[in-house]
Amino acid sequence: MRSGAKVAVVGGAFVLVAGGIGYGAYSVLGDSGGGGGGTQSASESSKVKTGPPGAEEIAETSKGFFEAWAAGDASAAALLTNNESGAEPVLASYGEDAHIGKVKITPGPAVGTKVPYTVKATVAYDGKSKPLSYASELTVVRGLTTGKALVDWSPTVVHPQLTEGATLKTGESSTPTIVAVDRNGTELTKEKYPSLGPILDTLRQKYGATSGGSAGVETWIEGADEAQPDVNLLTLAKGKPGKVQTTLDAGAQAAAERAVKKYAEASVVAVKPSTGAIRAVANNPVTEFNAALQGKQAPGSTLKIMTAAMLLEKGLVTANGAAECPKDVLYQGTSFHNLKNFDLPDGSTFTQSFARSCNTAFIKLIDDTKDDAALPKIAKDVFGVGLDWKTGVVTTDGSVPEEVGGVAAAQYIGQGTVQMNALNMASITATAMTGTFTQPVIVPQHLDDRELARASRSLSPSVTQQLKTMMRATAAWGTGAKAMASVGGDKGAKTGSAEVDGQETSNSWFTGFSNDLAAAAVVQTGGHGGDAAGPVVAEVLKAGG
Repeated sequence: MRSGAKVAVVGGAFVLVAGGIGYGAYSVLGDSGGGGGGTQSASESSKVKTGPPGAEEIAETSKGFFEAWAAGDASAAALLTNNESGAEPVLASYGEDAHIGKVKITPGPAVGTKVPYTVKATVAYDGKSKPLSYASELTVVRGLTTGKALVDWSPTVVHPQLTEGATLKTGESSTPTIVAVDRNGTELTKEKYPSLGPILDTLRQKYGATSGGSAGVETWIEGADEAQPDVNLLTLAKGKPGKVQTTLDAGAQAAAERAVKKYAEASVVAVKPSTGAIRAVANNPVTEFNAALQGKQAPGSTLKIMTAAMLLEKGLVTANGAAECPKDVLYQGTSFHNLKNFDLPDGSTFTQSFARSCNTAFIKLIDDTKDDAALPKIAKDVFGVGLDWKTGVVTTDGSVPEEVGGVAAAQYIGQGTVQMNALNMASITATAMTGTFTQPVIVPQHLDDRELARASRSLSPSVTQQLKTMMRATAAWGTGAKAMASVGGDKGAKTGSAEVDGQETSNSWFTGFSNDLAAAAVVQTGGHGGDAAGPVVAEVLKAGG
């Protein structure tokens, strides 16, 4: 809501006046390079400052910006940023669309060029009002052309959850709130299960209108497109919540939340192989981007489950047949080696190579497949990778592109251009257990009669049994034994370590099953799969579901 403030130019500076009372004096700081306004004399332009803004400039610029923003003058506040055209509509919507007023901004001590602050305000709409408070920060930079100190514009300056293209709004909510419940009817809340926050927002947006509830009055962030669910910030008047059934399991979800918190950056997903029901999804940290469902990374040797299936189908190996595992191998000019250059004795079986995660045993067999696209074909035709899964929320459904030469070889061991996330790897493990791809879902299909993805064929019973045998060996005495020691039931596993973008420590991957539950996890820079991701998977499997 604009205040009707006036601008008076006084000796090269301007004074913003609201209701006849001046609330600050500032230099004309706009930077034409970033969209801001402002003019300079010839003498001024010859003295353009460079380098980071000083403490006095940072204090003056941030103070001016805060006072203009708090007074409701979007134009004046935008002039103090390096992107006037981008900042003004967002700042204007703060009062006009979100109905936020009585704004008080309290800055904290600057840390370098960053200024943290708290915002306390009141949202008033249709005779209802409630306080709103939050914290954010801004950065003061040097204007590219003017050399003036300016606020480096980003929507997060206005609210930490505001993204590019999103808007703040207050009014009758677009959809009723929901009560999401797990498979047994237990309520799932953001407070108890933080990782479910983005998922619950999406479920409300997709299913709220048909959930049997009625809309309330709220302040929310409306996403730039349908892929970004609305984020509720404040409820002024409650409506009647609807009910949405999920396939999640509260016990498994609680275990997943605990497990990922042990690492700075980790994700895990659990799936029921017999039905495709997603039992748990957790991330640390929790952001609007759901890494467990939407991530894209090389999964390392966990993908050997799929590669092994392909080699078994082609009759190039058997679980108990001999398979060479030398220290290293050269394929079309690209050298591959095993961890710490280990090898296995002559006569060792393919199960031993799988359980010890021998890279060279897999690479040596590429020529025998006589088809560089063999792995991409089985990925799609059997494991359902890339078939546009309709889980009920936004997911990335994996990718194994067709490649040649050394890049194709790298795919055999989960490197190169293969892209997966924890959901994809949990599904691959589930398919290996049953022999048939069952598309994962987080809400029952009958909720909206959506068409689920279907693979074109299944694995043979013989290949399925051999895959399970090799995964059981990995959990019993192979690279997954330590992590899976505490897991009961019929169990199996596969470890993986993925080197991404030359990072010093590889990402830790692990996937495993126990009875009718499969789970997969990734821990960024976690090292060996059994050391970090393994315990995450084990904790979820022990919770059951």
